[in-house]
Amino acid sequence: MTAANFAASSPDRTTARVRLRPTMTSDLEFVLSLEQDPENLAFITPWERTQHEAAIRFPDFRHFIIEGGPDLNAVGFLILIGCRSQHQSLELKRMVVQAKGSGFGRAALRVAKKVAFDDLGAHRFWLDVKARNSRAKALYDGEGFVVEGQLRDSVKVADGFDSLIVMSMLRPEFTGRRSLGLEMRA
Repeated sequence: MTAANFAASSPDRTTARVRLRPTMTSDLEFVLSLEQDPENLAFITPWERTQHEAAIRFPDFRHFIIEGGPDLNAVGFLILIGCRSQHQSLELKRMVVQAKGSGFGRAALRVAKKVAFDDLGAHRFWLDVKARNSRAKALYDGEGFVVEGQLRDSVKVADGFDSLIVMSMLRPEFTGRRSLGLEMRA
């Protein structure tokens, strides 16, 4: 089963409905426009088109378009890295959602966790988030990710440097959350 077959909707915590589908080359203008949007640019390090093209083709990556809303229109994208890791450690490299506060990010993160643990056999699902990105940090906190540490002043930004907060979720934590009804069913 591919990730494109997964959809998430959780009436208890969010009403957003999303689906992940593999990114196509024809989607890259949308992806690049989201990365260059001033609302997003401060919180990510954008890639060149060739980097996204490689991520679409390279087997260790999964590059997805987030489709959401009643018509399942493109509302964002996310990238997973380490999909073939012998260490079963998978990274959420990037998640960018167009309409902030709509619930699409939370719903997409839930689908990504299901893909990571159920489909790709991850033991550890991790990410880093810029310390200034309080909205994303709150989302990851609320979705059960645990802070592992901080890479101080590791990213150059327009007005100096920003730190990266490393967060992760382990399979037993995911399983525990699932038993409480906080994660999508298997």
